[in-house]
Amino acid sequence: MQPPLPNQPAMLYDRLPELAQLERLIAHGQGCLRAQTVAEVRAGGHALPVKLLSMGSERPDAPVVGFFGGVHGLERIGTQVVLAFIHNLLMRLRWDPLLEHQLSQVRLLFMPLVNPGGMLQRRRANPAGIDLMRNAPVNASEPVAWLVGGHRLGGWLPWYRGPDGEDMAAESRALCEVVAAEMLGRPLALALDCHSGFGLRDRIWFPLAGSRRPIDVLGEIYTLKTLFDQAYPHHRYVFEPQSRQYLTHGDLWDHLYLQSRQLGQGLFLPLTLEMGSWNWVRKNPRQLFSRLGVFNPVAPHRQQRVMRTHLAFMEFLTRLAGSEQRWLAGHLRSARHRMDAMHLWYRDA
Repeated sequence: MQPPLPNQPAMLYDRLPELAQLERLIAHGQGCLRAQTVAEVRAGGHALPVKLLSMGSERPDAPVVGFFGGVHGLERIGTQVVLAFIHNLLMRLRWDPLLEHQLSQVRLLFMPLVNPGGMLQRRRANPAGIDLMRNAPVNASEPVAWLVGGHRLGGWLPWYRGPDGEDMAAESRALCEVVAAEMLGRPLALALDCHSGFGLRDRIWFPLAGSRRPIDVLGEIYTLKTLFDQAYPHHRYVFEPQSRQYLTHGDLWDHLYLQSRQLGQGLFLPLTLEMGSWNWVRKNPRQLFSRLGVFNPVAPHRQQRVMRTHLAFMEFLTRLAGSEQRWLAGHLRSARHRMDAMHLWYRDA
């Protein structure tokens, strides 16, 4: 029997089933899953919560992994993948003592539905027309593509950054405040932001999105990639800097990564999972005629395959965080891996 949902109109849950699923997971996870509302947005006459969920260690120096989804309202599959991982953890905690031990050493954070207003309204941007991934107060250091790279012409066009000089939108601000308070400055913090809508392959992107220069933690990113390659040799991810595909203004993860470097404490590795939605469209071209079909798998078996595929990488990040002293040991390893990373990703620079 499913637990009762909060006192929200049933029509809202029909239009936003991801919110209903999130509320049910919170009810299921009482005792091990902590939840708080970090922002509230209004859309369609509804007050919609932006929720932060956490589980695991409460130690301030514990390594932390954050999972984020739903930054773009059309990309529902990102939210669904994060919710599926939370469900997986809650079900395993009923019988898995090894997972209990793991969570005693690692802290997990979840923001599965960063842009509930946009998802309710079936639009990429938030209800004010702001593209949250173009909304941070950071400009690209190199020329970006017109419109796609972010602009300030107005919310009537996609990729709108928001008014110049104003604070970030409530949803962007909530995400950045959570990362700053819960992740930056810890010995190790990993973030995975789940998106869809680009390419035929699933990609793991890392900063910078506003510059083609290599980041300071390139060696550690390459180490992470190498360990995943070794553990899952048949995976289909393409690891690469986002700048290899396109440049943008206002990227939230650029903004947070640069904050972490200014802070000068701990290691912060933000990653973006960009699911290759063009592959779903190629297999079912009729999805082009659906606003959601361009960004999400429509066929149930494809959606189920997506859930199975990405849970392995999310579990890998969780286990990696708990093994920080092993895989991060050795300055020579870091220097060697940085040279290998430069050869792989920046050879043409």
